[in-house]
Amino acid sequence: MKENRVKKVIEQMKEQDYGQLLVSDPATIFYLTGRWIHPGERLLVLVITPENKNTLIVNKLFPIEEDLGVEKVFIDDTDDAVAKVLEYVDPAKPIGIDKNWPAHFLLHLLELVPDAKLKNGSLITDNVRAVKDDEELELLRAASKDNEIAIDRLKKLLPEELTEQEMAAKLGEIYKELGNSGFSFDPIIGYGKNAADPHHETDDSTVSPGDSVILDIGGVKDSYCSDMTRTVFYKEVSDKGREIYNIVLEAQERAIAAVKPGVKLSDIDAAARDYITEKGYGEYFTHRLGHFIGIECHEFGDVSGSNEQKAVVGNVFSIEPGVYVPGEVGVRIEDLVIVTEDGYENLNHYPKDLEVIG
Repeated sequence: MKENRVKKVIEQMKEQDYGQLLVSDPATIFYLTGRWIHPGERLLVLVITPENKNTLIVNKLFPIEEDLGVEKVFIDDTDDAVAKVLEYVDPAKPIGIDKNWPAHFLLHLLELVPDAKLKNGSLITDNVRAVKDDEELELLRAASKDNEIAIDRLKKLLPEELTEQEMAAKLGEIYKELGNSGFSFDPIIGYGKNAADPHHETDDSTVSPGDSVILDIGGVKDSYCSDMTRTVFYKEVSDKGREIYNIVLEAQERAIAAVKPGVKLSDIDAAARDYITEKGYGEYFTHRLGHFIGIECHEFGDVSGSNEQKAVVGNVFSIEPGVYVPGEVGVRIEDLVIVTEDGYENLNHYPKDLEVIG
């Protein structure tokens, strides 16, 4: 077990009167134990108690020989898995339930213990995971370093006029060469009018002169994610494209400059959004400014106008304003930042000056 991380979880459990926590999310179990287990439809639960008497309940199909610093209980497909979990739970005390626990397990628990006092256990683990420790920060730095190599190689393929799907396939090869285990999310590669769709799914479109090209990419290195977006133009750029690009770049720089401990996340969002609105493109900035990141690309927590929480040292999130004019042009620029004692550290150093390729 990662004792420091478990200790933080237990401290929160005690403060919030949790009798036990049932953690089923594989990413959180990896965070706490250092071991990935992907159970599919089968039950997987790490029971954590305030007394630090913890139990990992896992199907025999997933043998674990190493010592994880936790009691391991193996079940098989003929066991009543939820009943087995309840052997390690005090139903008289509040039970924290993982938000990702499949409903059929939860419903069966309520059949077995109709009067169970259930609470959202993920509020604890999510908030603990949102503050990265030194080990995690080093892993995130390494992942982002690889991502900058990847985007540089990908960008230089544009003159080959590959389809968006072919570019995505090439990107997969690049990550493999860099020692990444794969994508942290399906890459968003958008040419021209497709770039004006913030979550465009890559297709067989080819690039044309004058297109803005969004390259929103991320890999997974040693279980930690990268995510970065750059927008370039192919062969030429219109006056409107240039105007929008410079607005988005300035908005991003204003938002990044606002990052420091104690600042409301909504105020960081506003630093970018208000500027884009002032320049007449507010209606075309259609998503939140950023998301938290770590073991998963999109973790609990975001940088949005509705999030009044304050940034704390160790938070890592994206700053990615965008302007998307349907049928014309799309621009998004994204970096990842760490909240530090005296401000921020930008994990991305890849150039952001407007660039015309080809």
